[in-house]
Amino acid sequence: LPDNAPPPSVKNHQLELGNMSRLISFVESHLVWFVIVAAGLGLIIPETGNFFASFIGPLLALLMLVISLTFDAHDVRLVLRKPSRQFLALILVYGPMSIAGLLTGRLFFGSGSLAAGQTLLGTLPTDVSSPLLVLMARGNIALAAVFNAVNTALSPFIVPFLFLWLTGIKLEVPLGSIILELVLIVLIPTIIGVSLRTGRHDSAYAGLGSIIYLLILLAVVGPNAETIIGYGWYAFVIAGAALLLNLIGYLVGMASRLITIDRKEVITYIFTVSKKEF
Repeated sequence: LPDNAPPPSVKNHQLELGNMSRLISFVESHLVWFVIVAAGLGLIIPETGNFFASFIGPLLALLMLVISLTFDAHDVRLVLRKPSRQFLALILVYGPMSIAGLLTGRLFFGSGSLAAGQTLLGTLPTDVSSPLLVLMARGNIALAAVFNAVNTALSPFIVPFLFLWLTGIKLEVPLGSIILELVLIVLIPTIIGVSLRTGRHDSAYAGLGSIIYLLILLAVVGPNAETIIGYGWYAFVIAGAALLLNLIGYLVGMASRLITIDRKEVITYIFTVSKKEF
């Protein structure tokens, strides 16, 4: 071997890392198709989802950790200096989206449990995957993480009252356990991620986050496969209602242009408002 040539073991390790990096990048680039495959796998082989269901808490925490590695404390401080941004996010997530959930529920289902479920979907906070989508779309990730943390932290106090006002149905909310879960799944991983921040953006983070999200999706679909399949063709109607609510969320998120023309911030609002916790 030439003097400057790496040993075979090092060369093989570099090759393995390169292949892994390409695989992660491939998953990120084709995430929509992988989401369809993961959902289909959860329906056809529910056991796969049942296996990951027991790890859904750690997977959510790991997703928050990976996302938090893409920004630092300075980015968070910049976000906190603009409280009007967070206030608008709260209004959009819990205001027009709750009304949209009520109206789409009545449009698709009339009344009953499915209509109530669609209304509940509209009142829910931002989905944990929102910062991941903001990362992939090159939005303001620190802003998305703060939006997600605050909206989720306030949800136990807002959602029950909103749902009661819209439907007359009272939700029993175990505040203690929910707050503990929020601390373990959202707050602590975010603090650790920001603390470990390396000072550079690694493109692999979005791909790693995508893989974790697919596992979470599998963990959600698998245990509910029997119920979903039991609806038959009507499951497509339910999916259509959720999709329409999502599209309305994109339009509502565009209202952020009233206070900002920054492209990254607008992207952040769009995914914060349109993505609802599942």
